[in-house]
Parts: sequence; structure tokens; C-alpha cells
Amino acid sequence: MNNKIIGIILIIAGVALAIWGYNIYDAATSQVTRALSGETPIEAWVGMVGGVICVLVGLTRVK
Repeated sequence: MNNKIIGIILIIAGVALAIWGYNIYDAATSQVTRALSGETPIEAWVGMVGGVICVLVGLTRVK
């Protein structure tokens, strides 16, 4: 039962983290930075990739 609770929490946190990362990626300052230098802020990558990893780990715990 504890694994299911941990899994659900990881899924919720992962979705929130991915949304946060995408918001940073889609922000106006990030768009200007990408247009000028071609670089994406590291916070955006950490949020999106970390969120996906949390969701995947959470799904394995729920099963």
C-alpha cells in the first residue's frame, strides 16, 4: 500500500515538475535566449526530463 501512495505522489510531482519546466521553456525570456544563442535554460531541461522520470518511476510503483 505504501508503494502505491509513493507512486501516486511521484506521478503528481512529476506532472507538476514537467509543467514547470515547460513553462520556463515557453517563457518570453527563454524564447529570446533561444533565438539569440540557441541555448535552452537548464532549468527547463531539468524540469521536463525530471518530471518524465518521476512519472515513470511513479507508474512502476503503482503497478
